[in-house]
Amino acid sequence: MELGKGLADQRRKRILQFVFMGFMGMLLLFTLFSNTLQSLTLPKVTTEQPKQGGIALSIEGSGILQPIAEAKLSSSNDWKVQQIHVKEGERVKKGQKLIAYDNPTARQEIELEVTNLEKQRIEQQNLQDQFIQSSIEEDELKLRSAKREIEKGKLDIATQERKINEMKERLAKDQMLTAPFDGIITKLNAVEGLASAGEPDVIVSNSSQGYRFDVGADAKRLSSIGISVGERIEVEVHTDKEQQASIIEGIIEEITNAEPMIEGATEGAETVTVPQKMIRIKLINAKLKGGEQARINIEKSSLDQGLLVSNEAIHQDREGMYVFVVEERPGALGNVFVTRKVSIEFSEKNDKETMIQTDSIYEQDKIILKSSEPLQDGNRIRLE
Repeated sequence: MELGKGLADQRRKRILQFVFMGFMGMLLLFTLFSNTLQSLTLPKVTTEQPKQGGIALSIEGSGILQPIAEAKLSSSNDWKVQQIHVKEGERVKKGQKLIAYDNPTARQEIELEVTNLEKQRIEQQNLQDQFIQSSIEEDELKLRSAKREIEKGKLDIATQERKINEMKERLAKDQMLTAPFDGIITKLNAVEGLASAGEPDVIVSNSSQGYRFDVGADAKRLSSIGISVGERIEVEVHTDKEQQASIIEGIIEEITNAEPMIEGATEGAETVTVPQKMIRIKLINAKLKGGEQARINIEKSSLDQGLLVSNEAIHQDREGMYVFVVEERPGALGNVFVTRKVSIEFSEKNDKETMIQTDSIYEQDKIILKSSEPLQDGNRIRLE
């Protein structure tokens, strides 16, 4: 009987062990199942790792090409325009006829002086006749007087001839306006039959000196990518005749300070002054005439290095800008992932990335890009 009782006790103990083990197994299973269900309810996040390097930045802008050197020409005497020999936009050579002027009064003045010259020549002939008569009469006094009058007449005739020649030269010069250099007629205000109306009759640009346009740029960004005077860049030039833009090499001629830009100038908002620079770009090309639309898009990597993160990862509140970093912590049934809010400052940004400055983020860290739910510091999450 004692043997049977011992066997029964052993059987009972084994049953209790099986029941206990089964209970613990079910408890563990329920715990795992509960954790699995709970993890499925956690916010699901997408992450990225920051990368070290320079950020891609660009300077964009456009302007109208203006001639560097030009001459504004008009009649010096407000004469009427007789004939126009050129058209607006036409290329001209140095010395080429541009505009002919007419002034009947000037021509009449020359004709009057020519008549006076003829009178002087006739008078000179009379003096010579007197000289001959004095020689015949052998009147020494009259002879010397006639001789002096003849010499004086010669001087008067020479003076009159010079005066007429100068008037003719001046008339010829003022009568025709010519190109002072090889260039292009950029503006033509002259009208045949009318005198100048206060504006230049014609404006000629010096094509050999080239053209230029100005583009405004953020001073900090300009410094970040290291653009300097003398640098050669590509310029996109649009003309009326060509549907497709031409790419022409330009050179940065000058960089000067410009009026700062005021940001946030709305009611109740804090204003920020952003320093600006003006970039002057010069182009020399035989195809250019001036007045074309020119555009630049300078793309470079910043000289400064930093951690680059996607713009989607950056948030902002009253305290400033921040990102969420994934932090792995030990849990009862394994490691869990939680969010850690890290304040940052940015130095530069483009339409895709931002270069951040912080001592709390490293290249191996995982930064949250997207989340299925709004996040707060310390929230448990699950990785995608």
